[in-house]
Amino acid sequence: PPPQFSPTSSRVVAKLIRKYLDPRFFCVVEGDKDVFDALLEERWDIIFATGSANHGKTVAMAAAKHLTPCVLELGGKNPCIVDRTASLELAAKRIVWGSFLNTGQTCVRPDYVLVHKDIADRFVEAVKRRIDEFYGTDPMKTDWFGRMATSWGWKRIWGFIKQEQSHVVHGGVVDEDTKFVAPTLFYYDSVDTYAASSLAKEEMFGPLLSIIKYHSLSNVLDYINDQEKPLSLYFYGGDTEVRQRVLTETSSGSVCVNDNVVQIVNHELPFGGVGHSGMGSYHGRYSFDAFSHIKSVMIKPNINLLDPPV
Repeated sequence: PPPQFSPTSSRVVAKLIRKYLDPRFFCVVEGDKDVFDALLEERWDIIFATGSANHGKTVAMAAAKHLTPCVLELGGKNPCIVDRTASLELAAKRIVWGSFLNTGQTCVRPDYVLVHKDIADRFVEAVKRRIDEFYGTDPMKTDWFGRMATSWGWKRIWGFIKQEQSHVVHGGVVDEDTKFVAPTLFYYDSVDTYAASSLAKEEMFGPLLSIIKYHSLSNVLDYINDQEKPLSLYFYGGDTEVRQRVLTETSSGSVCVNDNVVQIVNHELPFGGVGHSGMGSYHGRYSFDAFSHIKSVMIKPNINLLDPPV
């Protein structure tokens, strides 16, 4: 992380790498955008980068000068679909955990939740209960809920809350001095209403969660496919036909069924984006492969075998 945004994290990461990893192979460089740009001017065997889609484009353009391969793990708005066959309480619990983990500042969090009309109102109430259960009725006082990492991030999130105040059904409490934003729910009565909101325009990267009532799965899939491809997609439900439609009619970096976020901790699964959410994958053996060049070698014996003329 850039030291001007999160100096403590930057300092700790640098200290641990210098302490435990061989300096012949691992080097830490801390700095701002000028340092970042200078590093991109160098010629590398491979570049691995995480960040926004714009950040990824900058890296990819710099890498193209030297035909350097890249692994880019970017972001995006990760959709979550809750079918009417879903376990309501379990889905609410897991979505609250995944959405507000690290104060919503993760690239794989459920960014917005599309809920079948038959259970949407009850789902909203279940999510409210789970938020209170996790963080108490005053999340500002709990040890289990963090703060926005930067003042810029706090102002951005507060701006969304002000713009969409009429749709807030839970939370909305903020404190600029401590960069606090309470877990906040927005409720929209249709996909079209949500699509017209400011929350639909970009990745939240904060403790804001939009819940959208849907009437037609086809409408939901059309909406998702009209957006940039997300890093992750989540589906809750027991209907295998609906699940199969979601899996086959959408494109995303990863999918998790009846849970969220946890797919990234399974080292048997590759993790990465597609389209605007990135390129390449890593984790477990896939990380080793990502940083390796597979060189083919053929050694032929010195015998007259398949030599011309045959």
